[in-house]
Amino acid sequence: MRTTVTLDDDVARTIKDEMKADDGKTFKEAINELIRCGRYHKENTKAKGQRKPFKVRSFKMGFYEHLNYDKISELLEEIEGVHHK
Repeated sequence: MRTTVTLDDDVARTIKDEMKADDGKTFKEAINELIRCGRYHKENTKAKGQRKPFKVRSFKMGFYEHLNYDKISELLEEIEGVHHK
């Protein structure tokens, strides 16, 4: 099929880079290969979307009454010392 397409500059550079990477690859071959790769990636991404969502498991870490949890800088100084970064 023959069609006219206007390419963005970054897309055109990608196609040219693909042509340079594989000497002798034509514009048509490069663009078809890149479209197939994009389609394959999109299809595989959809399949991954069907997985169970990742869940963070929390656990109680305890509470230390002598620490002031409202002042982060004081907590860092208590834990890492006066010269914390």
